[in-house]
Amino acid sequence: MAKRIPLILAHLRLRSDGVTDLAIVYRKYDGSLHWNFPGVLLGEDEHGVWTGHRKGILGRKGDEPKFVYEFPFVMLFPRDAWWVASFNAHPHETAVYVDVTTVPVVSDTEITMIDLDLDVIRKTDGRIFLDDADEFEEHRELYGYPQEVIEQSVRAAKWLMGAVTERREPFGRVHQGWLDELEGLVAS
Repeated sequence: MAKRIPLILAHLRLRSDGVTDLAIVYRKYDGSLHWNFPGVLLGEDEHGVWTGHRKGILGRKGDEPKFVYEFPFVMLFPRDAWWVASFNAHPHETAVYVDVTTVPVVSDTEITMIDLDLDVIRKTDGRIFLDDADEFEEHRELYGYPQEVIEQSVRAAKWLMGAVTERREPFGRVHQGWLDELEGLVAS
């Protein structure tokens, strides 16, 4: 796997051990805090920016109490697509979880995006489904999603269903190299 520090990541500051910490911050369309948790920058490839998340990190949904992530996972933040993907390590029952979001924004300290409710999920047993369509319908009314946001969300979900089902990269095997990279950081 060829990795490089590209222009999008060149401004990020590395810790003395060569690792860059980032906050992953999802918000809802009204600006309220949604999922938020720490991660480390792993690198970037043709698919986007990859972050790693160790077993045992603390996460939070909005202002709810913190919880512990029981399994390590990696995330992919594409440069110009309306989604964010999580790839869980075995034995987690969900292999791939893709949130339909606004295009992720990378800054010095965080990666942010707006969660647009729709999720494409692939379980380890092979089941693939679109989740939270009811929440999308409810929130498009509640938050007044503009027509462009509705169209981009529906288009992204449709494309993701095909790509995840057919295991087209980055939903095939490429994530395994990044999980291995994360495991190497944990072991060192």
